[in-house]
Amino acid sequence: MNTFKALHITPGKALCYSGFRQGQQPGGKCPSYDEVKEDLLLLHKHWKYLRLYDCDPHAETVLKVIKNEKLDFKVMQGAFINAEMNNFNCPWGGGVYSEEQLMQNCLNNQKKISRLIEWANQYPDIIFSLSVGNEACVEWTDHYVSEKKVLEYVKQAKGNAVQPVTFCENYVPWLYKLGKLAEEVDFISIHTYPVWEYKHINEALDYSKENYYSVAGKFPGKAVIITEAGWATNSNGRGINPENVNEEYQKIYYEMLMDWVQKENILTFFFEAFDESWKGSTEPLEPEKHWGLFYIDRTPKMAIKNLLKT
Repeated sequence: MNTFKALHITPGKALCYSGFRQGQQPGGKCPSYDEVKEDLLLLHKHWKYLRLYDCDPHAETVLKVIKNEKLDFKVMQGAFINAEMNNFNCPWGGGVYSEEQLMQNCLNNQKKISRLIEWANQYPDIIFSLSVGNEACVEWTDHYVSEKKVLEYVKQAKGNAVQPVTFCENYVPWLYKLGKLAEEVDFISIHTYPVWEYKHINEALDYSKENYYSVAGKFPGKAVIITEAGWATNSNGRGINPENVNEEYQKIYYEMLMDWVQKENILTFFFEAFDESWKGSTEPLEPEKHWGLFYIDRTPKMAIKNLLKT
């Protein structure tokens, strides 16, 4: 099965990349050109595809480094769209905003989509696909956007750029409410996180396969890829049982997942390259901070130590 035969995209090793280091975060201090260059030189021998989440200054630096240093990366460029509707189902209470904020978000989102298109045309040899949002339709999101509005963003990107266009979302909404969006995107992008759903490592690969094939089976005429799949290495118990996460389990999941997707030619972005301390709560063992294949100081975890020796 060649997921991308019709789109002329060759599957290869892929990684979600966000380079924010200690003391850096989106909307604040960003990684410098040299810091991004250091990261990409660390990654470029082992991964072909990178996924960037937003049309922000950090992503712009990444694109410049790839171009200037002539690095052999292909990028899925995203535009992170913020809440355009309140979501009272958000379990941590983060999905409620004033009407003024929602209106401003709509304006800002449109600017991001315009920038996404601009960059797609500016970097056609680097950016291979476009994503008009990330986890904005799932029931627990704190940045809810209606399917109808996401559909408008997809059409806008498709009409103004040559790259194929997608929307990155948890696998569940694709199964019951994103049918029109599935028809319009050039390919479907899903996220699968067995450990967030309280699965043990022994159940992990089978569960990810089930997630993938449930969506692929629902839309047999559409290419489906995985834009996020990963395994945390620490947890304070918030949403993830601490007994289910460590470096050894991450290594097992990484190796099993890569073996399966390579055999099936499923383009899969592992989440993620580096730990990011700005994510989640202020607690050091907050699981959101511990998904990297590398620690935040850029030393490798168990999953990739042997890979980096090659």
